[in-house]
Amino acid sequence: MSNSKIWLSSPHMGGSEQKYVQEAFDTNWVAPLGPNVTGFEQDLESYLGENVHVGALSSGTAALHLALILLGIKSGDEVICQSMTFSASANPIVYLGATPIFVDSEPETWNMCPTALEQAIQDRIAKGKKPKAIIGVHLYGMAFKVDEITAIAQHYDIPLVEDSAEALGSTYKGRKCGTFGDLSILSFNGNKIITTSGGGAIATKTLEQKNKAVFLSTQARDHAPHYQHSEIGYNYRMSNICAGIGRGQMEVLDKHIGLRRAMHEFYVDLFKNISGVTVFSEPNSDYFSNHWLSCIVIDAAKTNGITSEMIRLALEKENIECRPLWKPMHLQPVFQDCLYFGKSVAEDLFLKGLCLPSGSNLSEINRDTIRKTFLHYFKDKVC
Repeated sequence: MSNSKIWLSSPHMGGSEQKYVQEAFDTNWVAPLGPNVTGFEQDLESYLGENVHVGALSSGTAALHLALILLGIKSGDEVICQSMTFSASANPIVYLGATPIFVDSEPETWNMCPTALEQAIQDRIAKGKKPKAIIGVHLYGMAFKVDEITAIAQHYDIPLVEDSAEALGSTYKGRKCGTFGDLSILSFNGNKIITTSGGGAIATKTLEQKNKAVFLSTQARDHAPHYQHSEIGYNYRMSNICAGIGRGQMEVLDKHIGLRRAMHEFYVDLFKNISGVTVFSEPNSDYFSNHWLSCIVIDAAKTNGITSEMIRLALEKENIECRPLWKPMHLQPVFQDCLYFGKSVAEDLFLKGLCLPSGSNLSEINRDTIRKTFLHYFKDKVC
């Protein structure tokens, strides 16, 4: 194993980030305040459109936590959450002493199944425990079934929190992800489509909601000459330095999306003649995915017994990072006692799926290495 590591999704700088960071140093704006924070929020608001107000925070998890607080989630409440997702989608529910109720995926977008969602809502209402919120996730950059999910949320008058951590730049029917929920969140972690090193944002429908989130994110300090606090607050505000990185990243966001989508097309072409390997793609023209991560599902019955784990290990030997799909939350030890509604779509995807190197900074040499590794492996195993 002598090849340089090919990462799943590594940070990709565009060149202007240092300019904004240097300005922060030159003006001594290194605290969680400053012109880069304001500028980054304005950049995101302009990009998302739809009269969205954005508050820049320390992480997407912090944004989810604050979103649930803004919705009044308290101890003993129940919150419905997509099961097939990263744990950060569910953890803030528990932070507040509430209980997650997990829902299966559907096979087209791999996101929350509308049928299972409605079953969960009806069951909990029948038992006197109407859910207080729904957390829907745009998995790997693919929008969930927006029309169906929002219609259900509105019918039962349950707020929808849109977890768009993986989907900045993705759209549904031409409208940007991050604008569909009553509250929405973004992530700028190091592996995301753009990064601020660590960071996230909350997107709100009103300026009042944004201001409340920002107030809570800065230790809920009351307006007074001394330090006075009437509410519990959090240290969740994004720093001016991280926001400077974000401002530079916004300048190359569309370019990065194009490069990620090109990696998806690379895999579509690579596997077009390999039986039993399906590349996760948009179900129809309503969807435009940023393809944050390109993913495949392996049908061992059609690959002469080759499984996803065999492929993962083969890539690992060649120093190529590859990872199983998210393990569903209802299968996690920490959530084993939580209710789950649906069938086995999420579990089947986890057992058969893989995330492949998808970064916008992968080189032609990287792609050639990936291509040769797959072709040689399948030739050796199938022939």
